[in-house]
Amino acid sequence: MEKKEEQEKHRDERIEETGQVTFPADDSGRAIHLLTIIGEIEGHDNLSSTSKTTKYEHILPQLAAIEDSKNIGGLLVLLNTMGGDVEAGLAIAEMIASLSKPTVSLVLGGSHSIGVPIAVSTDYSYIVPSGTMVIHPVRMSGTVIGAQQTYDYFKQIQDRITGFVCAHCRVTQKRMEELMMNQGMLTKDLGTILVGQEAVREGIICEVGGIKEALSRLHAMVENR
Repeated sequence: MEKKEEQEKHRDERIEETGQVTFPADDSGRAIHLLTIIGEIEGHDNLSSTSKTTKYEHILPQLAAIEDSKNIGGLLVLLNTMGGDVEAGLAIAEMIASLSKPTVSLVLGGSHSIGVPIAVSTDYSYIVPSGTMVIHPVRMSGTVIGAQQTYDYFKQIQDRITGFVCAHCRVTQKRMEELMMNQGMLTKDLGTILVGQEAVREGIICEVGGIKEALSRLHAMVENR
């Protein structure tokens, strides 16, 4: 009894500290690992202590450990993120996409900006009916050099993002760029907000559903594997 209570306490502490937990293994002995991507995805620069962040230097080693673990059979990714650092977000997305184990993502609240590649990096994706995805061009804060090379670099970054997204879902490159450059939806900005079923209709997310559907799908994929 004490051992069980100790395990539950350790699990609760891990959720509080990292937003991650490994569910108990099923009859097959294979467990499901839960990974959350929340707030702003932090890159090489530390954000303020008042911001909710996902630190890529925490996520990447964990993904490597999941791939190497014989006890973990699948990965469930929960997303409620405003986006963040492009390089860090793409690094996480590439890591998830390269896992050999079944993966499912679920968009809760929102998966905006660089959160889009992470949402589509899994083998199957869900979004709740009220979930949103914001697709917009690459933006950069701070001082930039007003030269052609700067705009070429922006275009290169944007092509990397759209290339990854289009390779992992059903939306075409042409349509993705149209959504990015939409002028009639975001105030003083370019882009498109997709809500629930709209993200499915555009071919970015596979299906509308919640945690029940996501876990059921993932368990079935693990069993089939």
